[in-house]
Amino acid sequence: MKPIAPGTVIFHRYRGYGVIVTVNLLTGWISARFGSEIRTLDLNLSSDELQHADGDPILFRRSPPDRMPHARLMAMVRDLHRAGYQRLYLYSWPKPSGMHWRWHLFCGRHNWLERPRREGWYGSGADYNFNPILGWGDCPGASSSELASALAKFDPQGFAQALGRDEDHSAWFAAVCDALLPNYAFSLGWDASSGSADKSATMPGSLPVIPVRAGVPEYDGPPLPWPPGWAGLWHSGSLAIQPTKVMKLILPASAED
Repeated sequence: MKPIAPGTVIFHRYRGYGVIVTVNLLTGWISARFGSEIRTLDLNLSSDELQHADGDPILFRRSPPDRMPHARLMAMVRDLHRAGYQRLYLYSWPKPSGMHWRWHLFCGRHNWLERPRREGWYGSGADYNFNPILGWGDCPGASSSELASALAKFDPQGFAQALGRDEDHSAWFAAVCDALLPNYAFSLGWDASSGSADKSATMPGSLPVIPVRAGVPEYDGPPLPWPPGWAGLWHSGSLAIQPTKVMKLILPASAED
C-alpha cells in the first residue's frame, strides 16, 4: 500500500483532487482540503471511495498500512548490521492496540538500562499514527536504505558510533528479522495475563511478538529467544541490576549550532 500521510494528494469522485491535512492510521479517518475550499472535509478511507492521485484505489480495509514503524526499523537495523554498523541497537516495546508503544535506537555501548538518548532516535505512537515518519528527515513509506541514508545525514556523529562489531547481537537480530519480517515485530516489554501492565509479571520464556498492521493473524512460528544479555537483567519480572544514572538528551551536531 502506498503511504498515506499529511500532504498526500488524493482523488474523490465528487470533489476531485485534494490534499490530506491530517490522518489517523488506526481509524482510517482523514481531513482533506479540495480545490480552493477553506474548510477541510472529514472522510473515511474505508468507505468514501478515495484514490491516490494516479488512480490507484486506497483499500484501507483490505490492505491496511503499518500502524507502527517497528518492522521498518528492524529491516533498517538488519541492513546496517550487514554493512558493519553492528553497534546499533533497537529497544522496542510495541503494544497490540497500535496506540501505546515506543521505539528507541541507540548505539555505541551495549547497555539496555543506560541507553543514550539522541534527538530523533526515538518515538511513539502518539506521533506516528498521525504522521508516519520517524523524525530524522525521512519520508512516509521510505525503504530501509532510504531510512538509513536519512539517519546518517541527520546525525552523522551519532551514526558513526554505530560502526563496530557485536557479532552475538547482530546474529540474534538477523535471526529474529528472518522469522518476523515483514508482518511482525518483537517487543522487549510484557504485560500480565489480564492485559494490564504489571511490573511483577513473570518474564515470558520467549520473545513477545506483535503484528504491525490490522488483519494479520497472531504469530504462530517457533518461539524466539531474548537478546543476548537481556535475561540476566531480570528476576521474576523485576530488575536484577538497577540503572545507575539517567542519560541526558544528546542533540545532533546540526541542532547544536
